[in-house]
Amino acid sequence: MTVGILLLILIGTWMGTIASVFFKKASGSSGFKALLTNKYLWIGGMIYVGSAVLNIIVLRYLDYSVVLPLTSITYIWTMLVSFLVLKEHISIKQIIGVSLIVVGAVLITR
Repeated sequence: MTVGILLLILIGTWMGTIASVFFKKASGSSGFKALLTNKYLWIGGMIYVGSAVLNIIVLRYLDYSVVLPLTSITYIWTMLVSFLVLKEHISIKQIIGVSLIVVGAVLITR
């Protein structure tokens, strides 16, 4: 795996995490119509599409059985953003769970 491909994976997973933060902000909308007109939904959606495009590019160069486990890096970003930006509590169980997922992803890619 080249550095460029790894960088695309890291950027794509980061973008997926950021998109989810916008979706979280959009979730405060009251009603379906308000949700559809919520700017956070649309910003998150555009970022998520960008993430998907990067994923498709990566799939040109790596097997799906390698790419999909590597997207579990998103769990790391999500935990960090949840804690630092959304001020959510992160338990030891969550840290252990994400760590095990990442270890599994690394083992699969070897």
